[in-house]
Amino acid sequence: MERPKKMWGVNVVLFVLGTFLAVTGLINAWVLPHGYEAKGSVLVDIRHFLTECHEWAGILFIIAVGVHLILHSDYVRKNLAKFGWTRWIKG
Repeated sequence: MERPKKMWGVNVVLFVLGTFLAVTGLINAWVLPHGYEAKGSVLVDIRHFLTECHEWAGILFIIAVGVHLILHSDYVRKNLAKFGWTRWIKG
């Protein structure tokens, strides 16, 4: 696969995961009941499920950011050199 297509694909994955993280975080924070408010309802199960999904999506997001940085390593190196941070550049 060509490098621009890989970059585009990683960017799409980052957008989808970021949107999913935002939605699940907001639902858990503002919509679903917390602590004693829940009183053993099915909403507690939904909250726990969304929390698990949110955590796994966060891990996948971190991995995708790493891949994103690797694919853009030339750009990162050039900008580090541009701002005088040459000790961070190898090679």
